[in-house]
Amino acid sequence: MLDRPVSELSKPRRRLPDQRWQIYPQKPEFAQNLAALTNLSPIVSQLLINRGMETPEQVQAFLNPESLVLPSPLEDFPDLAISLELLQNAIASQTKIAICGDYDADGMTSTALLLRSLRTLGAQVDYAIPSRMHEGYGINKRIVEEFHGEGVGLILTVDNGISAFEPVARARELGLAVIITDHHDIPQKLPPANAILNPKLIAESSPYRGVAGVGVAYILAVSLAQQLGETKGLIQPMLALFTLGTIADLAPLTGVNRRWVKRGLQHLPKSNLPGVRALIQVGGVQTRENERAGGDEEKLQNPKSKIQNPKSLKPEDIGFRLGPRINAIGRLGNPQTVIELLTTDDMGVALELAMQCEQTNTSRQLMCEQIEQEAIAYVETEFVASLQQDRVLIVVQPNWHHGVIGIVASRLVERYGVPVFIGTYEDEQHIRGSARSIPEFHVFEALEYCHDLLGKFGGHKAAGGFSLPAENLQMVRSRLIEFANQCLEPQHLKPLLKIDAEVNLNHINQQLYQQLNALHPCGMDNPDPVFWTPNVQVVEQKIVGKGHIKLTIAQTVDNQEYKIKAIAWRWGDYFRLPPRVDLAYKLRENYFNGNTTIELELIGVRLPIQLQQFFASPPIPSSTTFEYNQRHFTCGFYKNGIQAELRIKNSEGKVLAMQPGHIIGLLGTNRQNAKEVDISQPQYDNIIQAALQALSVKS
Repeated sequence: MLDRPVSELSKPRRRLPDQRWQIYPQKPEFAQNLAALTNLSPIVSQLLINRGMETPEQVQAFLNPESLVLPSPLEDFPDLAISLELLQNAIASQTKIAICGDYDADGMTSTALLLRSLRTLGAQVDYAIPSRMHEGYGINKRIVEEFHGEGVGLILTVDNGISAFEPVARARELGLAVIITDHHDIPQKLPPANAILNPKLIAESSPYRGVAGVGVAYILAVSLAQQLGETKGLIQPMLALFTLGTIADLAPLTGVNRRWVKRGLQHLPKSNLPGVRALIQVGGVQTRENERAGGDEEKLQNPKSKIQNPKSLKPEDIGFRLGPRINAIGRLGNPQTVIELLTTDDMGVALELAMQCEQTNTSRQLMCEQIEQEAIAYVETEFVASLQQDRVLIVVQPNWHHGVIGIVASRLVERYGVPVFIGTYEDEQHIRGSARSIPEFHVFEALEYCHDLLGKFGGHKAAGGFSLPAENLQMVRSRLIEFANQCLEPQHLKPLLKIDAEVNLNHINQQLYQQLNALHPCGMDNPDPVFWTPNVQVVEQKIVGKGHIKLTIAQTVDNQEYKIKAIAWRWGDYFRLPPRVDLAYKLRENYFNGNTTIELELIGVRLPIQLQQFFASPPIPSSTTFEYNQRHFTCGFYKNGIQAELRIKNSEGKVLAMQPGHIIGLLGTNRQNAKEVDISQPQYDNIIQAALQALSVKS
């Protein structure tokens, strides 16, 4: 028999993603009944059930959001009437209005939306956005006093202000009127503004409850235009900006967001806003499906083919292409670039500004990559051994850029499955950072738990920002670990993957893909459908582009083999995948040479349940015999080092040895003369499956 572990003679593949798979309870009878009532397929019906719909009426309202009967915003927002009165009076008297925005996509699209609409309606209006690097989020006293010095009579905040008690109090002290439009969580003490518009202050049952900052701005601007009888030519440009900001801010695509975003996505490709057209052109939105759908290696490197005459964009066009280019400016550059881009009527200026967004986004990508690698190296050296005990990750290093560490935090959450607080030094005495979370951990509550050790902080359940004196870092770390251990269990410390339904490869076709379009637009609270297929064979795999795995997957159903192409983005660390796996994925269309095919975009992989059970607690030593291709074999599990090893021996004394998670096995009569073999090849994979079947029968 072979004595030394396989791992001593072969280079091991890195471990598979350490994920929690949560598969929705399947309700086949209910899905069949709903399908019959709605003329949908049972698969789509199950997806709708997963999203909380149980009656044909709920399904109809979801599939056709235009059928929703919306209440007047004046009924749901108590301060909307006084806001409209203040704005109308300011326009009539030509009182100067100043908008204070934010430097993320939501804040910048909100600012641009109100600038365009108020100028069109005859207002004297300007804006200011605080410096991300030097001032941080939200209106502040400096901005208030500058507005006062410029003769401003009415301040309008967008996507900020709900927690700005002191700056708003200062504005009122100086005689300025203030309207706050925001969507962030409500503090214990509201600022003394003249009017506050925030969906968190209205009934939870309201269809307006989930709007982002740009949604509040849209409601205010449309209501004002309607009161003034000046809606002509205003609604579509505002809808375009609403759609950009809502998707980029990851607002829930339910209620009015779903209705207006669906409408906006249809209008975006033909928008008359030069800035939007320039972003679409420079961002390569019409090549997006090709680049992300899998395609050939050449396309991944240089995706040039176009989607012909798209009728509508999808949220991922904004999420992957337009949003990052807008956000990059807010992270690294001057937000004025985006405001000018989205308010100019000159296509030449728009293209020039869109190119600045493109170049800044390229810099942002490189910076993110570098900081992510540095952060991973630091974590692997300092913290990875204690993550299970700490249950939270606090990473602080000098010389990282404030504008991109939030993105890196999200990637670390994805990698390590724990809440991440990441920061960098502003100077020797001060640290500023961002936090990103997992479903069971509330970031804002965690920051409140440390409030006496922090400077400024804010956020919500999933994300937040904070600052602290550098001398408090170790105390903050201890306090966050204490909080994490109160609310997290060990089983929470893996990335959560929610899966809608099991689908065999023979059911994946253009017809199913078209049926799924009924669920669009997908996004927050209405995610892209995620399917899984058990025990598929990885027939081919190779690295393409910047660390992506391109695969061919096979499954045998009713004695017929079905194959499909797949892509796993940024999974280079997991190459090569084992020959047999369970896969979780989304479906994507791939356009190439005039042909359209459906492919898999992998988001989850695990060993098949049978292999997991065997290798988790194999009966060692355990052996049996079996017949394969009219030949006699023995097989069994044996301890070799700290792992179990499966060995299969033929009648000639040759042994095939493999360990879990390895693509390479050993074949020979002893370790010294054994040769490495690729066990994903059919001749080896088939015999391994036969051996596992024989052992499962025995057990």
